[in-house]
Amino acid sequence: MMMIRRLLIAALLSAPLAACQIAQQPVATADDSAWYVGMMPDKPHNIPLVDRRKMDAKYARQTVEYKGTEKPGSIVVDIDERMLYLVQPEGKAIRYGVGVGKQGFSWKGIASVGRKGVWPNWSPTRTMVGIKPELPRYMEAGLDNPLGARALYLHQNGADTLFRIHGTNEPWSIGEQVSSGCVRMLNEDVADLYERVPVGTTVYVKRNGRYRV
Repeated sequence: MMMIRRLLIAALLSAPLAACQIAQQPVATADDSAWYVGMMPDKPHNIPLVDRRKMDAKYARQTVEYKGTEKPGSIVVDIDERMLYLVQPEGKAIRYGVGVGKQGFSWKGIASVGRKGVWPNWSPTRTMVGIKPELPRYMEAGLDNPLGARALYLHQNGADTLFRIHGTNEPWSIGEQVSSGCVRMLNEDVADLYERVPVGTTVYVKRNGRYRV
């Protein structure tokens, strides 16, 4: 456990601003390792497991009743609720707590999963660099990478929208409105979602009850 804590502290202290994010976040400290309780085996890096007692219980991954009209297999992100739903048969959905875009940066619409990445590399968009010139232009995959353990890349009409559903090394941001448009999940949750959805999955991102622009 001590070795796990040392690895987490080192990763957190070296972590830059998270992907798709421009809001200021608390500076990582050794105390941030208290957010984690162990590791889940994964390759090429193990996934730090978050202490769920530090989070609102409503953001825990769970199966819930779902009354929407979207087909089973679809992903529905509700910006206002800070929830992502993976629609299941028979009026059910798997619900995950998420972090979303800050005011003025939240995207809504219909997209599809154009590709999927395991421990992806990361490069900031031009917009992010314009706002934060000190951002690194490229980061290799790893515990300190802003995209986390998995990423689902959202496409429209075959083109990358530059919005992602991805993991985060800032678990305290789940349930918050802090990014510049991407949807962030706990690493263990995005790894779970990754295994459940194929490329081509339809993604509905709605705000104020609507996903039509």
